[in-house]
Amino acid sequence: MAVSNESQVSAIGRWRIYEMIPGLITWSTFIFAIALSFIRPLWVIYFIIIFDLYWLFRVSYFVFYILLSWQNYRRDRNVDWQASVESLPNWRRMYHCIFLPTYNESLEVLQRTLRSLAESRYPHDRMIVVLTGEERAGREKFLAKAEAVRAEFGATFFKLIIISHPANLPDEIPGKGSNINYAGHEVKKIIDGELHIPYADIIVSSFDIDTRAHPQYFSCVTYKYLTHPHPTRTSYQPIALYNNNMWESDAILRVAAFGTTFWLMTDLMRPERLFTFSSHSMSWQMLVDVDFWEKDIVTEDSRIFLQGFLRYDGDYTVTPIFVPVSMNTVATDTWWQGLKALYQQQRRWAWGVEHIPYMMWHFRQKRADKKISWSTRVRYLWNLGEGMYSWATVPILITILGRLPLYLAEGAEKATVVAQNAPFVLQWLMTLAMAGIFISGLLSLALLPPRPQQTLHLKYLIMALQWVLLPVTLILFGSIPATDAQTRLMLGGKFRLGFWVSPKERS
Repeated sequence: MAVSNESQVSAIGRWRIYEMIPGLITWSTFIFAIALSFIRPLWVIYFIIIFDLYWLFRVSYFVFYILLSWQNYRRDRNVDWQASVESLPNWRRMYHCIFLPTYNESLEVLQRTLRSLAESRYPHDRMIVVLTGEERAGREKFLAKAEAVRAEFGATFFKLIIISHPANLPDEIPGKGSNINYAGHEVKKIIDGELHIPYADIIVSSFDIDTRAHPQYFSCVTYKYLTHPHPTRTSYQPIALYNNNMWESDAILRVAAFGTTFWLMTDLMRPERLFTFSSHSMSWQMLVDVDFWEKDIVTEDSRIFLQGFLRYDGDYTVTPIFVPVSMNTVATDTWWQGLKALYQQQRRWAWGVEHIPYMMWHFRQKRADKKISWSTRVRYLWNLGEGMYSWATVPILITILGRLPLYLAEGAEKATVVAQNAPFVLQWLMTLAMAGIFISGLLSLALLPPRPQQTLHLKYLIMALQWVLLPVTLILFGSIPATDAQTRLMLGGKFRLGFWVSPKERS
């Protein structure tokens, strides 16, 4: 028993070290950048110039891939995917099971989401809708809304399942992951005992409660599934737009929302580095094989990909879907509440850094059986680790710490050619990088939903000019919440982040 306890303590210690690594690297970067600016400012000036050149390359990379993604989006959103599906044999065997977890959203939010499903081109008699609420938000209140939804939509779909997730179940943290984990097990009982649908004939979509799918989304996913060589070994990731309330949102919220969309669009062009994010689809077979979503984490939307990846020894991928789903930006009653909610939302997304210790731990275990190659393990760790590191450090390094050594250089160092010309070089590099902002502004206008009749045409100009807020947004709602998340993971204990529900509507 003593050996067992010692081994357990060693394992906990190793896990904590893995959790501390991202935060330690980020804070070491900030500390060294500040310290060297005082001690060796010329060194830091060289570093910043090289660093800015690297990010100019990254901006070019961003522009190239987002334009490719934009072309695919324009092409695929206009395809009659249902006609394509109907050209395939035995397509009607396929069912869609849509999980809609809700916490305390209004009946109107639920109705709008169900209404969008009812507008889908895919046959409704092949759709299973699972509305799963939280007992901790008030069981009777949820059931009253659920019954109103059943009265309106119960006859629309093949089956509408209502589930209430009990509070305080063991080994759970409150949140979306524990909710849909419980719901998944309950739905499995219905599929096994009542419906008897083959697992391979069910495609699951895990949606946020405000997600409205494009009318051709389920048809597109069905077509991709039926034409994929290994359909149960891949997830299906659509473009995520935050268009539902875009015209009513504040400018800084819109810039942050478009930033998320553009990041995902670039990654969709490189599926080898793609994780699942937010609302997406996958096979029921995979969910059963991994025992559904993990119930004790915050970022279940991306963790479910890693669960499949590890369960199948690396033989699991993400298939890009360029037909979009649309969600809300955070919606609050006041401007200040909106900024606070945006910060909390970005910090929750940045909590995806918790996947780094998870991968390090499980990749170490997979090292012995050699079923996942060394290069694959390094690639996935590098892609996620570099992304989280850049999210936290780059905006601050470029806009703030990059100027510090220029002010602190003295004497001979200040007289060097590099120090003398550094401000002009940095200004030139930043000007070239503005191309990314310009492209983002143009694409954001093209991605806007139709203008509400009561909204003035002048709002289009505001939508274009809002991109001057991007540098502020990258720091206040990018770098700082990402550093916050990594610091909390590094410190552990009471600092760990719990699940936070984004407000979907104004009071």
